[in-house]
Amino acid sequence: MTRASATAKLNLALVVGSRREDGKHEVTTVMQRLALADRVEVTSGDGLTVEGYAEDTLVRAALTSLAIEAGVRPRWRARITKRIPVASGLGGGSSDAATALSLANATLEEPLHRERLHDLARALGADVPFFLASGPQLGQEDGAVLTPVDLPQDYFVLLVLPNGASKLATGAVYDDFDRRYGRDGYEVRRAALLDAVSAVARPRDLASLPPNDLVSSPLADELRALGAFRADVSGAGPMVYGLFHQRAPADAARRRLRRRGRTWLTAPAWYG
Repeated sequence: MTRASATAKLNLALVVGSRREDGKHEVTTVMQRLALADRVEVTSGDGLTVEGYAEDTLVRAALTSLAIEAGVRPRWRARITKRIPVASGLGGGSSDAATALSLANATLEEPLHRERLHDLARALGADVPFFLASGPQLGQEDGAVLTPVDLPQDYFVLLVLPNGASKLATGAVYDDFDRRYGRDGYEVRRAALLDAVSAVARPRDLASLPPNDLVSSPLADELRALGAFRADVSGAGPMVYGLFHQRAPADAARRRLRRRGRTWLTAPAWYG
């Protein structure tokens, strides 16, 4: 049996451009793994089964695509233990899929090379390749073209899922962005993001990253008022995060915001 953590991720910044010919949008994003993680186990089986999370589709799709690419029958039993809140903007489904893909690949007599595994992951979704990499990454084009970035890891992350919040379909969030902005100003915002991320040396420098283009939340203002040096929405939402230098103010903010929604206190993680 093989098992591994499937970490959540934060979009520390996300700027969006126009819709591409493939239907996806041009994006430039900074992604950071979190210690908050699901657990994925993969064992040999008589066929392909996925247990532990009835709504899964990505893990099954990942293992099916691996079997086809490797020219083998899909004989795996995967079990998912969920800890990452579902449909929150933290990439839990993508992380589960990438982790299962990597674990199952390791069971093959002739495992696929990293580049082929990346291609399979990209076909599953733009977020999935990130979870095959280690450390923070700059995502470009559709978000799946990755470049490692050197970012500080010594801070705490308070996550708040607002009461009553429900995740809109990602496509609907991007459609709304198109109606509001389209591609206006993308190159300027992208250049500002690249300049800001290249200048990050200490955690507080992350405050200079531009805000999320897709969605915003008044909870981010509350988190900053409670001591967060950066606060925003992750991905297409609805999860809101605040970054804190010390645990004590993060704990205090968590107590203050528990009535506003579910909360988690976590930290950056380098490896899955």
